[in-house]
Amino acid sequence: MDVDDAVAMALKDNPGLAAIEARARALAAVPSQKGTLPDPRLVFNLMNLPVDSFSLSQEAMTQVQVGIVQQLPYPGKLALQEEVAALEAAAASDRVAEMRLRLVRDVRTLWWNLFFLDRSLEIVSSNQDLLRQFVTIAQTKYKVGKGLQQDVLLAQLELSRLLDREIALQGMRRTLAARLNALLDRDMSAPVRLASRVDDSLEALEDGETLLRAAEKLRPLLRQQRRQVEAARLRLDLARKDYYPDFRAGALYGFRSGENPDGSDRSDFASFQFSMNLPLHTADRLDRKVDQRTSELNRARYAFSDLRGQVAAEIEAAVADYERARQQVSLFRDGIIPQASQTVASMRAGYQVNKVDFLNLVRAQITLFNYQVQYWKALSEANQALARVAAAVGKETEHE
Repeated sequence: MDVDDAVAMALKDNPGLAAIEARARALAAVPSQKGTLPDPRLVFNLMNLPVDSFSLSQEAMTQVQVGIVQQLPYPGKLALQEEVAALEAAAASDRVAEMRLRLVRDVRTLWWNLFFLDRSLEIVSSNQDLLRQFVTIAQTKYKVGKGLQQDVLLAQLELSRLLDREIALQGMRRTLAARLNALLDRDMSAPVRLASRVDDSLEALEDGETLLRAAEKLRPLLRQQRRQVEAARLRLDLARKDYYPDFRAGALYGFRSGENPDGSDRSDFASFQFSMNLPLHTADRLDRKVDQRTSELNRARYAFSDLRGQVAAEIEAAVADYERARQQVSLFRDGIIPQASQTVASMRAGYQVNKVDFLNLVRAQITLFNYQVQYWKALSEANQALARVAAAVGKETEHE
């Protein structure tokens, strides 16, 4: 499994991502609801019924009414409510995009940590084999009187230290493998086998200012907060519209029974109604609501400024970590490790002809071991920093 395979599995199966995607779909259904008039009311009235007879035809004003009454919010309120809901739905989609970025970043980080542990375990195993050879050489020289017993004991001690290092690395790997399986929605004990070869080329990044400008356009977190600012502004506009009345209009038809004095049938009645609320209690309710919405708008603006600063800091820190690790990779790969390898080979040949003491040979081999581990650690850290840069800018991969 290479890193891209792991990312694809996480984006497909991660339950946390699926949960917020479902919430975003739910919120996408809200705007049309908020922008629609409330259902009209069907009205039935029995009016002016005489209580002495309960007859529908005794009195001329007795009638059975049926009609429809419709609530009518002040013009512009429904449109504002729909716009606010649309912004909230879009912000929910931005949260999904942000979650994807963070999930990709976390998967890549865990994958590269595991890759480093795998390479470290390989190096430990290789060095164990070398130290066993050193033990054999030291024992052979000791038996023929050309070596010291302390050389044998020293080699055995270093071998034991490597075994301890191997146990620690295996424990760390099991922990990280379980965390990666959790992100991939797999069984915690499922085996995690990574690709053993990767591209170790690391190119220079753009400067922090350029990346920040890209983040301002691409980062879902910033886009989401911009929508929150706009939604808060519209809520303030909506609160101000509460100073204006809402209306209610209706039309009713009254059915009458009985006859007029001249013997003709009584005619039916048509009625119309129109009413409005009177926003009189402004000081304790409406003014306070406007104050509330104003404070919420200010909070949203401050939150955006704070988030922008956090994103800038994320980018700068990740770029600095990447450049440091990139330089270390180049130094270890092209300079230190080849030189240390030549030194160990030379000292090993010298020890076999008694020109180099055993302690210096072991120290040289341990030093080479440490350099090899540091190389893979630097490569892992560079790629982890690259994943953080991509997420901070708003890209799922650094190559987008």
